[in-house]
Amino acid sequence: MRLRSYVIAAGVACLCLSAAFAQQEPIAARQSLMKQNRQAAGALGAIAKGEKPYDEAVVKTALTTISANIKAFPDQFPPGSDIGDTKALPAVWQKPDDFRALATKLGSEADALLATLPADKDGVAAALGKLGPICSECHKTYRAPTN
Repeated sequence: MRLRSYVIAAGVACLCLSAAFAQQEPIAARQSLMKQNRQAAGALGAIAKGEKPYDEAVVKTALTTISANIKAFPDQFPPGSDIGDTKALPAVWQKPDDFRALATKLGSEADALLATLPADKDGVAAALGKLGPICSECHKTYRAPTN
């Protein structure tokens, strides 16, 4: 009888831990996507500032990364993933259609830039001028400020 109680208690503990880990999974996924986007934007920024030479492959890879990641990003906010190590504001869950619309807007802009790939440093700077405001708008509304 005592063994049965221990087994049941262990099972309940595992279920609770599984729920906690499952909750962290989308947080980790969305943080990974945004880290990749930051790196992609950084690569574009380095070209736009003249810190790195124009490289078509780098530009294409960066825009492809942003396009693919932002399309997957809104799906990483299931109910309950607002608790944990996240900077997401409640507005993400309160206004999901608006949140998704901004992601779609960024994805569409990245796709348009891929279709007419910036051909030089100035083109990359102009591309960032189109992507940056969309990113900023989303961060202002849906992401807690960082210190």
